[in-house]
Amino acid sequence: MNPWDGVVTEEEKEIYRAAGFGKPSGMGSRPALLIIDVQYRTVGTTPAPFREAVKEFPTACGQVGWDAVHNIERVLALFRERGWPVLYPYVSMKESFDAGRLAEKVPALMTVAAKGYEFVREVAPREGDILLPKKHPSAFFGTPLASYLVDLQADTLVVTGCTTSGCVRGTVVDGFAYNFKVAIPHECVYDRGPTAHAVNLFDMSEKYADVMTTEVCLAALRDLAPAG
Repeated sequence: MNPWDGVVTEEEKEIYRAAGFGKPSGMGSRPALLIIDVQYRTVGTTPAPFREAVKEFPTACGQVGWDAVHNIERVLALFRERGWPVLYPYVSMKESFDAGRLAEKVPALMTVAAKGYEFVREVAPREGDILLPKKHPSAFFGTPLASYLVDLQADTLVVTGCTTSGCVRGTVVDGFAYNFKVAIPHECVYDRGPTAHAVNLFDMSEKYADVMTTEVCLAALRDLAPAG
C-alpha cells in the first residue's frame, strides 16, 4: 500500500504511467540525512490529536508528527552507526522583519512561543551535526546547504520531517534540481492535512524522488558501506 492509494485515482496514476513518469533513481553511495523542522512547534510537546496540539502551537500537526518522529529515530540511529552526515534545516524564531508574505498568508507563524522552536528531544542534533537555520520552505533557499553537501561529497538525500506539502516538498524539488538522488521514507514525513500529505508524496514519487517505506529505505541504506 502506498500512502496515496485511495486518494489519487487509478485513472490519474495511469496518466502518469502513460507519460513515462515514476522511474526509480535508486540509492547512491554517500547518503546525507535531512531532518527538516522537527521542532516542538510542529508536533506539540506531547503526543496529542491535531485539534488538541494546535491549542499549544498553531503550527503543530499533532499525533502524525509524533508517529513520524519515532520512525525518524530509526533512520537517525543507522546514520549515527554508519558515521554518515546528519543535517538539520530548521525554522528559526520569527522576527518582525521576517513578516513579508509569510505573515500575510499565515499570521500565526509569527506568534509561536519560544519553546516551539526547540528540537524534539528524540531526534535532536548532537555535536558534529550541521544546523541550517532557514526563513523559507526550501532548505536550499538562502542557506549554504548545497555547499555543505558538495563538501561532504553526498550524492543522496534522505529527506525526513515536515511538512510534506511545504518544506519537505520545497527541499526535495530543489535537491532534485541540484542533481542529488532523493529518497523519502514516507512514514518519516508528516503534514497537518492527510490529503495534501498523500497527493504531494505521489507527485514527488513521480517526478523528483523515490518514495518508500521506512523499512525499504533502511534496507537500502544497510547495503551501503559505512563512512570511510
